[in-house]
Amino acid sequence: MANDNPLLALAAIISSGAETLNNAYSKRGLSFPSLNEPFSPGPLDDDQGLADTTRLIVAAAHQIIATVRSPMETIQDYCPAMYMSSSLRFVEETHIADVLKDAPQGMHVDDIGAKADVDGVKIARILRYLASRHVFKEVTPNVFANNRVSSVLVKAYPLEELKANSLTRYEGAPAAAFVGHVYVVAGLSRRLTLTHSRTDEAFKSSGHLSSHSTESKDYDAPFNAAYNTQASLWKWYEEPDNEWRGRRFATAIKGGGDRFPASIFVDSLNWKALKPESVVVDVGGNVGSVTLTLAAAFPHLKYVVQDLKPVIENNAQKASAPCFWEDEAPELVSSGRVTLQAQDFFQPQSVKQADVYFLRLVIHDWPDSTSEIILKNLRAVAAPHTKLVIYEMIMPHACPDDSGSPPPPFPLLANLGLPLGGFLTMVDLQMMTLFNGQERTFTQFVELGARAGWTFEHVKPGLLSAFIFTAA
Repeated sequence: MANDNPLLALAAIISSGAETLNNAYSKRGLSFPSLNEPFSPGPLDDDQGLADTTRLIVAAAHQIIATVRSPMETIQDYCPAMYMSSSLRFVEETHIADVLKDAPQGMHVDDIGAKADVDGVKIARILRYLASRHVFKEVTPNVFANNRVSSVLVKAYPLEELKANSLTRYEGAPAAAFVGHVYVVAGLSRRLTLTHSRTDEAFKSSGHLSSHSTESKDYDAPFNAAYNTQASLWKWYEEPDNEWRGRRFATAIKGGGDRFPASIFVDSLNWKALKPESVVVDVGGNVGSVTLTLAAAFPHLKYVVQDLKPVIENNAQKASAPCFWEDEAPELVSSGRVTLQAQDFFQPQSVKQADVYFLRLVIHDWPDSTSEIILKNLRAVAAPHTKLVIYEMIMPHACPDDSGSPPPPFPLLANLGLPLGGFLTMVDLQMMTLFNGQERTFTQFVELGARAGWTFEHVKPGLLSAFIFTAA
């Protein structure tokens, strides 16, 4: 029976989920999107129910693969995963998805090579590796085209402009920015292209993860060892030669942040109950995109967006707070409803006794000792009624725990494996590698708040959870 046989149970989850997806599209008179066609936004992309179904299918698919194939084959698949990383970095660096953008029937590798300034034979070998893993498709021998996955790497600017201007090449291209930030061009792209080599933050730093975890630490994080710097990643981005990397990182982070619906922030607190002119401080808020969401929903409140001077005071850079608000809602700044303020959250907080302080995806960048400083600086100026809201992802265990979350269908991992736990554990290692930061479990968040003097009230779980603390 499928209900007690892991193999049959996994197969049933996949079959049932596929039927659910197909029926939902059929009711709309649509066909389920083809892997062989470029990605195009559709009316069901944001359907939460279908997103939950998809996660179960993906979780079951990966678990059934690990179940049915030999353990040695699984190790042989996982261990050389660096070739996926370097191949994706190569196609991003050489703009191959952009070359293929206007060639839906495909293009021969010699013609791709002529446009990308790369040897066509080597392009074929790399694209065939990726196509075998469902990134790009080989239409006929040595003729490749974009598919649903590779098409998201297409950038926003024409090919010649991408080649000419590395500073803005990632604007409007979050998937390409993510690849560029995470992966490395080491060796592969340097040898295949006759351009300057670039190594990139996460992949190069990950090579130092083991030694940083097992040996005495002369550096704060593996990133510092990889780049032989004592500067934090944020300070490193401010160095002149790294400005383009900082802008790329900002685009990648924005792309990641766009996956969080506005309802997470609007519904996290009873904002309407706050008195008119109550002060809400967006701590480490970058340009203030969450504040814009809240200000539109709750115009009776006053808001302060805080970040470092390069973000808050740079009127010339597109990815700065002044430019963001000038484009989105200049009247809110000119009226004083929104204030942009340079503030280092490691220094004493300048806005005292605010009604709400909130931090979105800030705490995971820092280890506990440093996070405590951030939260203690807010606690030191809080009034008894002050609320602290921390928006972060909760790290789920891969086994059942006492968090109260309903278990997934048998025999899936408690954290669903790849679509949820796999993603969060990847982000956790990314935080460890770049910042010596971490993703945290429910218990770790509660304990961190207590050590900083905050009393935990409740958590509103979700794609991005909201931890509510009080100063009382």
